[in-house]
Amino acid sequence: MELTFREYFPYVHHDAVVPELVDGRDPVRHRVVVAGGGPTGLATALGLARYGVPSVVLEVDDTVCSGSRAGAITRRTLDIFAQLGIIEPALRTGFTWSEGRTFYRDQEVYSFSMPHDDDQRFPPGMSLQQNYVEQYLIDEVERHADLIEVRWQSEVEGVRQTEGGVELDVRTPTERYTLAADWVVACDGGRSEIRRRLGLQLGGTAYEGKFVIIDIRIDTEGFPIGRRCWFDPPSNPGSTLLMYTKPDDMVRFDYQLLPGEDVEEAMRPESVLPRVEQHLKMMGVDRPWEPVWMSLYQANALTLDDYVHGRVLFAGDAAHLVPIFGVRGMNSSLDDAHNLAWKLALVAQGRAPRELLDSYSAERVFAARENLRLASKGAEFMAPPSRPATVLRDAVLSLSERHPWIATLLDPRQHSSIPLVASPLNVPDADGWSAGPRPGHILTEFPVTIRDADGERAGHLTELIGAHATVLLATEDGAVPEPVAAAVAAIAERMPIRVRTLTPAEDHTGRLLPAYDLVGPGPAAYLVRPDGHVQGRWKGLDAADLAAAITRAADLITTGGRA
Repeated sequence: MELTFREYFPYVHHDAVVPELVDGRDPVRHRVVVAGGGPTGLATALGLARYGVPSVVLEVDDTVCSGSRAGAITRRTLDIFAQLGIIEPALRTGFTWSEGRTFYRDQEVYSFSMPHDDDQRFPPGMSLQQNYVEQYLIDEVERHADLIEVRWQSEVEGVRQTEGGVELDVRTPTERYTLAADWVVACDGGRSEIRRRLGLQLGGTAYEGKFVIIDIRIDTEGFPIGRRCWFDPPSNPGSTLLMYTKPDDMVRFDYQLLPGEDVEEAMRPESVLPRVEQHLKMMGVDRPWEPVWMSLYQANALTLDDYVHGRVLFAGDAAHLVPIFGVRGMNSSLDDAHNLAWKLALVAQGRAPRELLDSYSAERVFAARENLRLASKGAEFMAPPSRPATVLRDAVLSLSERHPWIATLLDPRQHSSIPLVASPLNVPDADGWSAGPRPGHILTEFPVTIRDADGERAGHLTELIGAHATVLLATEDGAVPEPVAAAVAAIAERMPIRVRTLTPAEDHTGRLLPAYDLVGPGPAAYLVRPDGHVQGRWKGLDAADLAAAITRAADLITTGGRA
């Protein structure tokens, strides 16, 4: 249930794309078809293109989404944006922020700051509407037209698993046709047609609370940047309200409908717009404004038990629905795409067995359940599911102003990368590590001096990670021991991998090597996956043993975890 009043920016509307057909079929068998051209699907296609794997994206609509939808982006997602090539427009447009404030009625009762320091490459949070993100992804997709074809106005209305592939029935405004693919990635949203056609159901909890979401355009000079939350605000007594200031003079409000409110009546502009006006007046804002988009939201904490079904893979909202509280929706969906793309690329190229994709499901189902656990706490606090829960929530709010330790219960638990500690690809730590990211964790950011073909420049550790596994090798002089170089060259015949050295000179702040426990005699190394998660780490070995350890870790990938 949504209503669009006007576009956010001049949208590009695309004609339907239909291939040359033979007897109602696309005669080309495709390596990968991605169903859904939202952020998850486009990120998956771009991720595959980084490894040279072509794909076709089927998108129902003729342009980017209406409405801000997902609109808060975390540091982990900004790192993924950098990998996909859209970080520059995102940073240029988005509003960066690190703090949030919570009010009970008209009194501030809690504030939080997301972790941030001078070592970071990107800010901890950003406000940027989903339709802007989609447009930046489309712009980047068009720069990879040799590998990615987007077929607009193309709806999947049938799916069949075949021996060694998948067939999809596609409907456009002018034609119906069938196409075949080796693999299909279902990124077709919370109401996934592919999931329905395969008879799969999400499991978990559906919450009763309903929220109206409305984007307005207003002169935002002086508006606070970051998360603002009101419980029982004077502008809308008994409700809960969230506010984010967005780029291009946009403000988003999410407010809870009261128990017993008629949804259809509550969603009429005549009901919604006065509530917005009342809240603006409560804030002391007396400026003209106009509505842009509004929708109804109901929180769900649901997931499939397995994201791999034959040759159909699920990602994003097609795989799981995460409550928006804690901004885990699009952020976790893009983490799905980032995890899946490199694994599917290796499998599609015949460089790894299909069992490697089982690690995608194991890791991302684990992450989804952790996201659901954390987001559900926020959902139940924002919209308590029972009268006792409401009494407890209100008691916490009333005591928070006088008792700061109670106020910590108001923490919204903002999204961050979930450590994949149980991944079948992890190499267990040996004894002796006292610091540094453990297997399954993403890298801890630090400034480094980067030396490449263009010379020397100041950068960050995550810039060394790309469309390949990365051996971060700590040495005194930057030399790569011959056994390690030979091992990496042999691995490179099976999967993309590079060595990047970390010397005291490259650690120009002097903080990275101690923080990674890489100070000491002999070579030491971290092996980092293409998605930025540490796979294994070793120290206290001679060069030959270190080379053997890196080889065994790579074998876990190229054998699908069976080494």
